[in-house]
Amino acid sequence: MYDVYSFNDVTCSFSHENVGSKSTTGAGTGSIAVSQATTKTEHNVSADGRVMISKVAGDNGTVAVNVQQTSEIHQWLQKSWYNYINGSGSTTADWAAMAITIKDNNSDFTITCTGVSPEKPADIPYQAQGQMVTWNLMAAEITRE
Repeated sequence: MYDVYSFNDVTCSFSHENVGSKSTTGAGTGSIAVSQATTKTEHNVSADGRVMISKVAGDNGTVAVNVQQTSEIHQWLQKSWYNYINGSGSTTADWAAMAITIKDNNSDFTITCTGVSPEKPADIPYQAQGQMVTWNLMAAEITRE
């Protein structure tokens, strides 16, 4: 038997209690990359060469979502989510209230990101051809199951 991967088997869901939710199974999405920010292990070497190993807490990181500029998910992130959390009607608590769930339905592997806020809104390209845009998001906690 072979291990098979398909991006079509990956579902990415965005959820915010005051904005609603939006899911994609790849439509208009180029890639999703999740990166942990905290180095989990530190080694400290003394003068005699003895190594002290420290396990470092912290599950924060980033999620880069690369999408077509005309995609439904980009429109939702820009018009619904970002405009709401950055607008005058939102509270400070709304800024990091989004959660992202990325599920690989083929391997039953799930990544959950909570406390999600934008690093900045995606850059907006205007050219002869439509482009890909990247939403760089920061997550207070990333869990892998």
